[in-house]
Amino acid sequence: MKLKLRHSLPIVSLTLNRNDHSIILHNVLFDTGCAATVFDTDALAAIGIHIDFINGRAKRMYGVGGTSEICYEQKITDLCIENIALTDFPIQLGSIQEPYGFDGIVGIDFMIRAKCKVNFETLNIELEK
Repeated sequence: MKLKLRHSLPIVSLTLNRNDHSIILHNVLFDTGCAATVFDTDALAAIGIHIDFINGRAKRMYGVGGTSEICYEQKITDLCIENIALTDFPIQLGSIQEPYGFDGIVGIDFMIRAKCKVNFETLNIELEK
């Protein structure tokens, strides 16, 4: 995976697969300071992932400066991010495209699960497959 710097922020493109559906998100923040992985609700609707108001739970996502947004955290079965199979992986869904301008934010939870190795000299990210 290639890391790009846009306005000095680390941005990646990710392919997400679920069942027979696939989507490429081109504007995802690679954020080591974010505990959870968050995706824009509208972006994931394209692969059949919607907010589960019954089994999910509302959480606050705090941004720079202490502002917060409501997201819904839920476990997703059979999700692959860049060929990394995630069974029962908790993600957060919320409206992040409008206020922050990202399709998603990859948090440290995914980085640990995928055993990411980042080379800041070449701007390459290796994932354990």
